[in-house]
Amino acid sequence: MVSRRTVLKSGAALGLFTVAGCAPQGTKASSAPTTPAKSIDVAGAGAVTLSMLDWWSGDAAQWVANAVKAYKQKYPNVTIKRTSVDWGQLTQTANLRLKEKTPPDIITVNNGWQSLGTLSKAGLVLNLDGYSKAFGWDKFPSTIMRQTQFSPDGSEMGSGSLFATPVASSSLIGLYYNKTVLDKIGADVPKDLQSFEDACTKAKTAGVIPIGYGSQDKGSSTAILLALQDLFGDQKKINDFVYSTGSVKADEIGMKEAADRLKSYSDKGWLTPNHAGIQYADASDNFLKGKSAFRFEYTGTLAFKGSQKQDYGYVQLPQVEGGKVVGTGASTAVALGSKCKNPEVAASFLDFLAGPETAQYVVQNGLLPLLNEVKAPADNPEFGTEIAGQRALDQDNGYVPYFDWSTPSMLDTLGGQVQSLLAGRSTPDEVIKAVQADYDKFQAGR
Repeated sequence: MVSRRTVLKSGAALGLFTVAGCAPQGTKASSAPTTPAKSIDVAGAGAVTLSMLDWWSGDAAQWVANAVKAYKQKYPNVTIKRTSVDWGQLTQTANLRLKEKTPPDIITVNNGWQSLGTLSKAGLVLNLDGYSKAFGWDKFPSTIMRQTQFSPDGSEMGSGSLFATPVASSSLIGLYYNKTVLDKIGADVPKDLQSFEDACTKAKTAGVIPIGYGSQDKGSSTAILLALQDLFGDQKKINDFVYSTGSVKADEIGMKEAADRLKSYSDKGWLTPNHAGIQYADASDNFLKGKSAFRFEYTGTLAFKGSQKQDYGYVQLPQVEGGKVVGTGASTAVALGSKCKNPEVAASFLDFLAGPETAQYVVQNGLLPLLNEVKAPADNPEFGTEIAGQRALDQDNGYVPYFDWSTPSMLDTLGGQVQSLLAGRSTPDEVIKAVQADYDKFQAGR
């Protein structure tokens, strides 16, 4: 799960799986790797009931319900009881829920230091390394799997042991375009940053808003900056900065170049006029009404309907240097509580949630799948372009984590700096200084 959005190719069959003991709740033993016995037949495990606490709602809730039903059909002896609550409520109370007398066996968790990092350090979720070996989860791209890795003592993120797994659904940051508007201004679908900026110039000349934008909401105002950073920043350095695994500084990760570019777009009048007073929902609605050529956005947040599925598209632009496709992307993370009564069966369900059958349920409900070959709806070419963007990231192993995972307060810091930058109260250099200061403060307190 990403910081403010709700938003894998399965490596093993589901017949025989490993057994692991359950560590006591809230003890350091639960941070030790699971120690599997030779095998267990899930179908022959007897009657098993698993409780799952999650935040999925809307279309996401439907694909999850389909996955639960399909798993039940495969293993009639297993019952999964779901309880869904609000994302904010669950992220704020996960530690308390896992300390209850009857805690959930399976729980959705937020990535980053403030959520999964805290839970793993406290021993409230199981170390899944043993299951990773049993199910072949090392076949998943490393840039995805490290998003849920922590050292058992909680001192490092992005390395160490696996404490949660992704599901077959994801959210990316990329560039949406309106084909009708591009035809009107005589521009092609962008293939790189240069062709995107050429199209923006044509749009401005034609009296069309190049980039639909609203910056009243701090969180959503950063999407364009993070998308641009992915075009300039070295993938390893971005990862090292977010995961705190190196001595990388904020001025070494493409953020400065991205801020410079964003400021230039504002100076050229490419952003929606008076964007400081435009709320996120209104900015999205304006783009869907054809009021701009482009919009940088999170996948799964624009509700394309009817002919819009024919008129819009999505592209994951390649990096300026080298042409590799690098982009911000993640999946909802799912963990096992340290008091899980049947962890081997629960782990098999995590594997199922990451597999191709579940991915197809995700697509059927209009959401972006992760790391699986799926059949895109023939009547929805816009969705097909999103899947193509995802596959480009898969092929290049090009994922970087959401930048605001780097500290608990980074999203607020970055959003405020973007607002100040575009209002002329800050400079790209000051943006970098603020990011570094936030980062240093957090590191000092770790």
